[in-house]
Amino acid sequence: MKWLDFWNADTPIYVNDRHKAVHYRLVAGDILRLLPGPAARVMDYGCGEALCADQVAGRCAHLYLCDGAPFVRDRLRARVSAIGNVTVLAPEELETIPAGSLDLIVANSLIQYLSHDELKSALSAWRRLLASGGKLVIADVIPHNVSALTDVAALLRFAGRHGFLLAAASGLARTFFSDYRRVRAELGLTHYDEAELLAILRGAGFSGERLAWNFGHNPARMAFAATPSVAGNA
Repeated sequence: MKWLDFWNADTPIYVNDRHKAVHYRLVAGDILRLLPGPAARVMDYGCGEALCADQVAGRCAHLYLCDGAPFVRDRLRARVSAIGNVTVLAPEELETIPAGSLDLIVANSLIQYLSHDELKSALSAWRRLLASGGKLVIADVIPHNVSALTDVAALLRFAGRHGFLLAAASGLARTFFSDYRRVRAELGLTHYDEAELLAILRGAGFSGERLAWNFGHNPARMAFAATPSVAGNA
């Protein structure tokens, strides 16, 4: 089994509909915080269900929603089909986007599910798509010293602030016996130190820095912003 197989179905990650709605509202707000302006062409890579895509689309020229799971893409298309400046596509369809045409690419809560080789391949594709002054943001990166217990504590604090604490507690119990725990034990998650990810970005032709804030609810994880470097991959 691969992580993509897990995400290609309903999952136990969200404890209830409120959790899912608040999560996607926060992510949309974080993307909007980074928009360079209303003429921006944006891609949310590994977007999931992107429940607030309409909010982002309403503030930019075009929004690409890219996800590897056909199940997720079908749901997305059904929901955003009436929004004229939104395109849903698979990773293998990135070649249909003109080189150098995107102003912002966001990959949130994604690279922990990719191997090092898969990340390098994605970075190459993203670099081709970014305009010379474009920005890549990789968020929710898990450092080596952050454990599953840290993630649990962050979720419970988040749930307490947004009114679904009891659901979160019962949801964590369900997750303990779910496929997610088994798949996580089998496949693991990819962790990066700050210096390690910055070095990978440099090797892929980017100049990067760590942001002072992370997407979503977990401040123990990291976010990075990067721009294509003049020297390219040299």
